[in-house]
Amino acid sequence: MACLFAGTDLGAQAPDWRASGDGLSSAQHELEGPWSVSIVRIERTNTMLRLRPMLAFGDRIGLNTLSEQVDLVPSGAGRVLAAINGDFYTTEHEVLPGDPRGLLIQDGLLVSGPVARDCFWVAQDGTPRIGTVRSRFTVQAGDSAPETFGLNTDYDGGESVVYTAAARESLGEDARRGWIVRPADGKAWPEFGPGRRFEGVVRGRLESGRSGPGADELLLAPSQELRPHIKAGARIVVSTATDPQLSGVRTAIGGGPALVRQGEVLDIRVNKARERHPRSALGWNETHLFLVAVDGRQPGHSVGMTLPELAAYLQRIGCTEAVNLDGGGSTELILRGRILNSPCYGHERRTASGLAVLLSEPRGSGAKSP
Repeated sequence: MACLFAGTDLGAQAPDWRASGDGLSSAQHELEGPWSVSIVRIERTNTMLRLRPMLAFGDRIGLNTLSEQVDLVPSGAGRVLAAINGDFYTTEHEVLPGDPRGLLIQDGLLVSGPVARDCFWVAQDGTPRIGTVRSRFTVQAGDSAPETFGLNTDYDGGESVVYTAAARESLGEDARRGWIVRPADGKAWPEFGPGRRFEGVVRGRLESGRSGPGADELLLAPSQELRPHIKAGARIVVSTATDPQLSGVRTAIGGGPALVRQGEVLDIRVNKARERHPRSALGWNETHLFLVAVDGRQPGHSVGMTLPELAAYLQRIGCTEAVNLDGGGSTELILRGRILNSPCYGHERRTASGLAVLLSEPRGSGAKSP
């Protein structure tokens, strides 16, 4: 894979790691190309560190800079030490701006459903994973057959869409096309997480003046097939099953494709894979996690990498597993409140999500951080 770097031998110029405290270190890696790479390395054995996806408005869908997302992390979640931009998303020029393109689970709550693209999640035992998660989400109304639904996404009148409180600020006119669903027994639902079954009752249309569902409500925009079964009092059953099953998963974020698996660089054939752009990635090995931002579109400073170049680079710095995140103008890496890289627009871009490294209380002896 060295040929991908036009003769550059990464082994001759390894990153110069500088300790940042609390199990973190960083490096600014300048390479012939030119490439400028910013890296934060996290010790997996530090049980006080954990990963948490961020949304533009804390727990709601929208668009905000990564710095603003960091500022909105609740103090009870822990102190943000580092953060990198997250998944691809719908822009301000599209319907439902800030909707993550793929899976997002924040503190156990499903915000966005999976798509046919690799994503990252932390298993219940704390092990980081990369893979393609497939939605098995279904909804039933009355005596209807189960049918698939989208979660917190654009409703075009075709497939049913279920909205949670996370989407309430971004819905716009779509909110008027939905029906409010509340728990069937009048009690609060368990958290709206993956691998669960929810039984509810249609209460009616969204009341005038409300932008979307509340914390103990769902908003159901039905498909044409489901519409005849929707009326006040109708029983609704929602399943959030996935393949593989993610029951109990608290942290997940989309992106893709996978770049490195079991120490081997993958054959990457997605759109624009062989174009050089700013790139963001998440990788790890047995001892460390790596947040990586490659600057690009800045002649004389950094030209960006292709995905095969990025994969080879991640392998060279020690990643045995790695996944691509959103890149381009979204590429950004923060360490202790300071932006490490040089965003290609010369300023932060408003994005939908990020992934934070939090310093929190110990979770028990002997556990390995993701």
